[in-house]
Amino acid sequence: MSLERALVPLAIAVAIISLAVWLMLINDVGIGPWVLAVLVFAHGWVHLMFVFPKPERSGGSGASEYPFDFSRSWLVRRQGLDAGLVRQLGLAVMAATFALSLLAALSTVGLIVPTDWWAGLMIAAAVASTITLLLFYSPALILGFAINALMIVLVVSGTWSPA
Repeated sequence: MSLERALVPLAIAVAIISLAVWLMLINDVGIGPWVLAVLVFAHGWVHLMFVFPKPERSGGSGASEYPFDFSRSWLVRRQGLDAGLVRQLGLAVMAATFALSLLAALSTVGLIVPTDWWAGLMIAAAVASTITLLLFYSPALILGFAINALMIVLVVSGTWSPA
């Protein structure tokens, strides 16, 4: 199965979940902010996959390359930069993405982080994630760009805010 075909069900799930969360938020359903917070946190958590070891292949030679690999970066493959330097850069943007996503999630529900910081944290998390995805691009991570765009649209549209 091609990567594009494999991503279709996941893309549909992302669209349905995004719509459901948006409807909960604009209709002031109490669990809506909590669901959004969990999803923002999970999005940031996925970026930590870059530090976990590559899983062993389980048969099937048609599988695509593991997308969470700093050495796959175009900075190494096309620009010839030192893989160690690129890894350090990757660790920095990955950590920033996770930290900003965690803070944005906490701000979404007003835990520890003020809700007034929510818009800035959401946009910063989406930008950090986009930088990570651009530096370490893999077609398998394309839905990350869509999620980042949805995060920014939610903030910029002004349809909902925890503050």
